Amino acid sequence: MTHEEFVGQVQHRAHLPSRGAAETVIRAVLETLAERTEHRAAAHVAAQLPHPIGRFLEQRREFHRLSLPEFFQRVRELEETSVDIAAAAYHARVVLEVLEEGVTEGALAKIRAGLPADFDPLFKSGSKGPLHEPESRESHQG
Repeated sequence: MTHEEFVGQVQHRAHLPSRGAAETVIRAVLETLAERTEHRAAAHVAAQLPHPIGRFLEQRREFHRLSLPEFFQRVRELEETSVDIAAAAYHARVVLEVLEEGVTEGALAKIRAGLPADFDPLFKSGSKGPLHEPESRESHQG
């Protein structure tokens, strides 16, 4: 996926007014994800993205243990606009949906494996599905 395609998909799906707004949302979501993700896993995903987008995951940051609500709040803060928490959550869902389409399943699995179970619905729901409470990871075994 090219940089233009990635930004265009985020802009379209999130109903954003401009490409600049889409790039701000992408930066906010990916920088927050990078804060919550082990660096090698983030770098692996970043290598599969166009450089202007992948660099948001590549930059070294201090690791933060964030719950899913804290993740959405951090995205909201980084967007530096007056969006509410529901809009920030939707933006995160859109960016991660486009991200999932732009990288291999194995690369994204490394990021997901490092996140707590409460992040599972964020990846499973996409931008259109309901954001359900997480199922126990143990219930998927056996």
